[in-house]
Amino acid sequence: MLVVLVPAIAGYLLGSVPVAVLVARLHGFDPRDVGDRNPGFWNVKERLGWRAAVPVFAGDLLKGTAAGIVALAVSGFHTTGSGVVAGASVVPVYTAVAAAMAGHAWPVFAGLRGGRSVLTFAGGIAVICPPAFALAVVALAAVALATRSFAVGARVAVFGVPVVQLLFAPVSHVAATGLLMCLIGLRFGQAALASPRR
Repeated sequence: MLVVLVPAIAGYLLGSVPVAVLVARLHGFDPRDVGDRNPGFWNVKERLGWRAAVPVFAGDLLKGTAAGIVALAVSGFHTTGSGVVAGASVVPVYTAVAAAMAGHAWPVFAGLRGGRSVLTFAGGIAVICPPAFALAVVALAAVALATRSFAVGARVAVFGVPVVQLLFAPVSHVAATGLLMCLIGLRFGQAALASPRR
């Protein structure tokens, strides 16, 4: 029980650190009150530019990575030769990453007003399946260069994760990854419902 509970609590608390809100406040605004009101990288970037938003990108990504590493440590670092989470570490790591995403979405340190958890998901995949994460980064870069759109590249990379994960992990892991992605879909749906009607 502790092998799952400890990473879950740690993951939620890590995810709850409101990186975008903290960075934006240094520049005199709250991202939840401007733009699309999403306290995440993209909204901060639109307001401040790429350079100022890099800490948000890195921070939100590291939430998922740190949660996954905590779970690996607690569960005994069970991985395959290529670094893919395995055995007794699978449930704790997926639980920790899910908790980090939930913390980002509903942060206890920021009034439960959080973001969509995309970068936190990506950071978690870096621990869950490092080869899939690496290929997703390559896809992001290639598509972004071809289309001259980081947003398009990011979508291809995120949605491509389960596909490339099949090359390195069993279907049950890919299904669990799909469940993590459902949380992202839920957050986008909630944002759409909350946006003002025109």
